[in-house]
Amino acid sequence: MFRRKNPDAVEAEPNDLTEDMVVVVDRAVNPYLVLFHEPAGYRAEQVRSLRNRLVAMNPDGEPKTMVVTSAVRGEGKTVAALNLAMAFAELERQQVVLVDADLRRPSCERYLNLNAEAGFADVLLGRTGVDKVLRPAGYRQLMLLGSGTRVGNPAEVLSASRLDELFHRLKERFQYIIVDTPPVLPSTDAGVLAGRADGTLMVVRLEKSLKKQSREAVRVLQDMGGNLLGTFVTELRGHDPESDQRLAYDPLPADEDPT
Repeated sequence: MFRRKNPDAVEAEPNDLTEDMVVVVDRAVNPYLVLFHEPAGYRAEQVRSLRNRLVAMNPDGEPKTMVVTSAVRGEGKTVAALNLAMAFAELERQQVVLVDADLRRPSCERYLNLNAEAGFADVLLGRTGVDKVLRPAGYRQLMLLGSGTRVGNPAEVLSASRLDELFHRLKERFQYIIVDTPPVLPSTDAGVLAGRADGTLMVVRLEKSLKKQSREAVRVLQDMGGNLLGTFVTELRGHDPESDQRLAYDPLPADEDPT
């Protein structure tokens, strides 16, 4: 398991394929994926800061599964999961996979401008093997397991034994498995997934999320056996170079004197 610490608030704004080749068009990828569009920017550095804290919480270096969720929709959980997965994929010799486990409103493929294909649901239903549906996400060494074929009742697909088997298979190949789920309160899916994962990160949208809903979501996750690692706070105001130039630290041009 991850070693749990006190929740830390980290800023990030919320928000490609043939079988052997990925063609990425910048304007087609969701603009809030700051690791893709602004890798040297302030917001990307905040995501890396969160990644580094999570790595420090894994001192044994064992492969880990991590759920990223929120209390309700619209808080930026999918963009947070994508940016975090990209940040992990930057680490040397770290194989990373993003799993779109939101079988109700999947969006990872859309955010990455990829066509929907067989994926997570198909593996859980035994229709295909996981190795056959993994594909490049279009960013460094990051791989994607899309949501797959739409199912009538997602809750029936998410059995503990199926999830345990899938997570075990993914851990044989990847160091970090980042799992995007539905929000906690509208469905039971996130609680079930959190209970089978090593850790869970809650996304909270500042000044939009209701404290009552966030607290209830935390209670649900803990009741289901989830290991809550902390919170990922989006839309913090006054904590970026646009409002405080002291936070800016862009590279100097090659011909400019650093003094």
